[in-house]
Amino acid sequence: MMIAVVALVLGVILGLFVLIPRGRNSGQVKQVANHGKVSRSYGKAEVAVHNKRTDCWIIIKDKVYDVTSYVEEHPGGDAILAHAGDDSTEGFYGPQHATRVFDMIDDFYIGDLKE
Repeated sequence: MMIAVVALVLGVILGLFVLIPRGRNSGQVKQVANHGKVSRSYGKAEVAVHNKRTDCWIIIKDKVYDVTSYVEEHPGGDAILAHAGDDSTEGFYGPQHATRVFDMIDDFYIGDLKE
């Protein structure tokens, strides 16, 4: 009985070593999470020039999103343009947004904000 328990525990531990990604694969994991996009870092000044209906970037929690293709579909109309080229974190997490918006935003991710 004891041998069976030890064998089971060792099997689970070995299985975890195979299934859990290690440090050398962390770049691959990040790329999959970003839908295959390679992320860049952008400064606030660089984001700020993308402040029009036809070229709209926003910052949410220090991540940069190109939402240009979504501006016309935005249910709140031009409200999305209020912080175009700037930090939209507060408005994004406001009560007006349905929970599906939190899943959708990843599709527009282009990089991180430089500190």
